[in-house]
Amino acid sequence: MGKERNSQNPTNIHFVDIHEVFHEEDEEEEEEEVKQGAKMAEKPRSNRPQLTRLRDGKRSNNIHRGFSRQVSLETGVSKLNKAQNEQKTLPRSGRSFGGFGSSHSHGVVDSNYKKGDFNMFRTKSTLGKQNSFMLPLRKESGIDQFQKNGDEGVGLLDQSFNKSVPAGRYFAALTGPELDQVKDTEDILLPKDKQWPFLLRFPIGCFGMCLGLSSQAILWHNLSISPATKFLHIPPYINLVLWILALLVLVCVTTTYLLKCIFYFEAIRREYFHPVRINFFFAPWVVCMFLAIGAPPMISQKELHPALWCAFMIPYFLLELKIYGQWLSGGKRRLCKVANPSSHLSVVGNFVGAVLAAKVGWKEPGKFLWAVGFAHYLVLFVTLYQRLPTSVALPKELHPVYSMFIAAPSAASIAWEALYGEFDGSARTCYFIALFLYISLVVRLNFFWGFRFSVAWWSYTFPMTTISIAAIKYAEYNPSVESKGIALTLSFLSSTMVLVLFVSTLLHAFFWQTLFPNDLAIAITKTRHIRDREKKPMNLKRWAKQSLVSIRKNGSGDKQTLEKE
Repeated sequence: MGKERNSQNPTNIHFVDIHEVFHEEDEEEEEEEVKQGAKMAEKPRSNRPQLTRLRDGKRSNNIHRGFSRQVSLETGVSKLNKAQNEQKTLPRSGRSFGGFGSSHSHGVVDSNYKKGDFNMFRTKSTLGKQNSFMLPLRKESGIDQFQKNGDEGVGLLDQSFNKSVPAGRYFAALTGPELDQVKDTEDILLPKDKQWPFLLRFPIGCFGMCLGLSSQAILWHNLSISPATKFLHIPPYINLVLWILALLVLVCVTTTYLLKCIFYFEAIRREYFHPVRINFFFAPWVVCMFLAIGAPPMISQKELHPALWCAFMIPYFLLELKIYGQWLSGGKRRLCKVANPSSHLSVVGNFVGAVLAAKVGWKEPGKFLWAVGFAHYLVLFVTLYQRLPTSVALPKELHPVYSMFIAAPSAASIAWEALYGEFDGSARTCYFIALFLYISLVVRLNFFWGFRFSVAWWSYTFPMTTISIAAIKYAEYNPSVESKGIALTLSFLSSTMVLVLFVSTLLHAFFWQTLFPNDLAIAITKTRHIRDREKKPMNLKRWAKQSLVSIRKNGSGDKQTLEKE
């Protein structure tokens, strides 16, 4: 094992002491020597130097037979196995090594990976043969006892890398409304200054593009057939183009993410346990339901089959049972711990499923979904409005993520009209709630500037589209200049926002090539590794007080036991 010692000289030279590694056979020989030493202790002192020479001879043999290494961190030259006189060049990191005994460690290092190794996120089945072949060689050579240093400092992997990262750890290590930025005091498992493989940089938030485009297809379908907007004479081909575009984007994103599941399943697990990104696992099924609802008339001339609703809603419902069960059970992922505006994605799908159920003729299951969605929306809305412990993760400034507050009530009003055939008091109540939340965000539009563009912003466009569709439905049942003006204004704003994001996405993808930066959020450690400069000195006074208190308690306990006896 390597033990690091840093000198205090101005040249900042690092030295490494390499001690011999004793194998199991050597340990048995040491035990035999101890026994021999016990026997020799009975003999005169004149015979003891022979035992000392015997031990020295065996230790020298062990050093030559074991793994010996001389390291000069200034030249980067390593001498392995002196007998063979072979020299190899070591990579220079500018810092010293850190091993098991270093001050950086807070657990046992995973024997298969090093810090900065992308293979740690690969699917285990793809690395089974490689690990089974390399592990004996790594153990024999003793290379697992050293960890490579990166520019970010020495960090050790967690002992239980394959276990889920606690939800509180994400809030403690990450910052930002989407929890995608690592704090400066945190260390990550992968290098920050090196570009990661594309699949590792491809987040599940990319399904937001599908949400924005598919909801726009529904909007333009309603604009072309609604009596309230017939005077615009909007052709149905716009709906067809948007629908085909949304379908192509969905196929591309789904294919890419399936490849990520095949090759980097450990990264998928990290995203699943992320408090914000877990909600985007609902997005693919919501997109499929959007495409079924907004299908152009020339493609779906007949009524939709109920099997389509089952294929899209059953996976959503099963995932919903898992998430709602965590909210209700009161564990580490209870609602007050993980609630964030993106949690509305787990609620909106109930209302979208209710609309699709009404479209296929199954209104009773649709009413069931509406009731479940509305009940959980009220709980989520109150939790977020009161700013419970999740207030640490939400900044004071506004962010597009806050538009998620609009999605659920506006989708509830549309679903009510589809189920009951009228835009009555219940539907209007939900619509007015959504309209008020929309206005409260628009009047603070200047606070939306200054945020870094992210592909996840696409997910926040469909709430604006949803309230536009609800406004069109309201204008149908309450025709007036004001209602039509609100519907057209909201439709124009939502379409403009989608167009701006579409152009920005193309620029970041092909011109600036910054659409997919390193996904630092999935590379955090399970426990925080405190660096030497962050360690606080021991408070001797506090330690002494605690020791005295514990001694007094133990003394009083002993007295009570003596009195009882």
